[in-house]
Amino acid sequence: MNLQGIVAVSGKPGLWRALVQNKTGYILESLDAHKTKIVANLSTTKMAALGEITIFGEDEDIKLRDIFEKMKNVSTIPDAKADNKKLREFFREVSPDHDEEKVYISDIKKVINWFVLLKELPLFNENDPEAAVAEEVVKPVVEDKAPKRAKTTEKTAPTNSKANPKKAGPKKV
Repeated sequence: MNLQGIVAVSGKPGLWRALVQNKTGYILESLDAHKTKIVANLSTTKMAALGEITIFGEDEDIKLRDIFEKMKNVSTIPDAKADNKKLREFFREVSPDHDEEKVYISDIKKVINWFVLLKELPLFNENDPEAAVAEEVVKPVVEDKAPKRAKTTEKTAPTNSKANPKKAGPKKV
């Protein structure tokens, strides 16, 4: 799944796509049906890229991308307004090693809402360009057998510096 350019903005509901970056921040477009556009100032707005968000785990943090991948394979996704016990059971199913003391019900609701927003978008089923780069095989570098020329710098005597001061000094090759 391609989450590149998708951000969550503190104080704003839903998810946003970063369209353009300007001097002071980003121009963002909402991913809902309204397609609202806002200018997010970097000095006053906190944004989190979905591709970089992690959930607290028992041993190590769990990437949100991995949780979304598991949610794709689940037959029924509960409503975010469902009973807290039902939400916690669902999250145990998709992320069994999350830290239940640090991951609150509000976090689970947010993840479910984000998943519901994203699953209908075409980018949700695209391959992530960052993941493709990580999986790419590194090709060995073949050294060139031809002898390399040594760089030399020639220093010449200064020309008539009184006539043209810009031409005074060493000549660069």
